[in-house]
Amino acid sequence: MAGLTAAAVAAVCFLAYQASANAPADLSVKPPASGRTTPSVSPSGGPKQPAKDPLAVPAGSGTGERVVYALSDRRVWLVDAKGKATRTFKVWPSTVDPLPGAYTVGSRSGSVRGSDGVRIEHVVRFATAQDVAVGFSAAVDGSTPSPDPSKKTGGIRMKRADGDAMWTFAVIGAKVVVVS
Repeated sequence: MAGLTAAAVAAVCFLAYQASANAPADLSVKPPASGRTTPSVSPSGGPKQPAKDPLAVPAGSGTGERVVYALSDRRVWLVDAKGKATRTFKVWPSTVDPLPGAYTVGSRSGSVRGSDGVRIEHVVRFATAQDVAVGFSAAVDGSTPSPDPSKKTGGIRMKRADGDAMWTFAVIGAKVVVVS
C-alpha cells in the first residue's frame, strides 16, 4: 500500500512540475484574438518549440573552462575559458550517476578493461558515487553497450572521437560540472 501511495505522489508531483513548466510567466496576458496567426503545432499536438542549440551550454553550469555533463540530456560539453562550447556530444551512462555539483578530474588511464569486460581507452575519472568510481571513457571497439542493471558501474561511454577530445581537454585537475 505504501508503494502505491508513493508512486501516486510521485506521479502527481511530476504532472504538477510539467504544468508549472508550461504555464506562461504572466497569466494576466490575454491570448491573441481569433483571426490572427495561429502558432504552428508539433506532431504531439503542442506548440512547436524552436530547435534547441546543441552548443548552448546549460545554465547554472558555472564559468570558465570546464566539462559540463547533463544527466537528463545524456550530453557533454567541453567549454573554453570564455564560456563557449568547443564541442558537445551524446554519452551513454552506466548504472551509477554522480550527484549534480562541481568536481575535478582526479585520475586518468590510457587504456584499461571496463567493468563489462570491454577494452576502453581515455578514461577520465572525476567522482565517486555509491562507492563506485565515475568517469568518461570510450570503448576501443566503438561499442556503446547497455549496462547490466544488476551491477553498479560508473562508466560514461562516448564515441572514440569524442573520447580523444575529452582526453586532450580534461587533464588532471580540470573542472567537471554535473547538472541535472
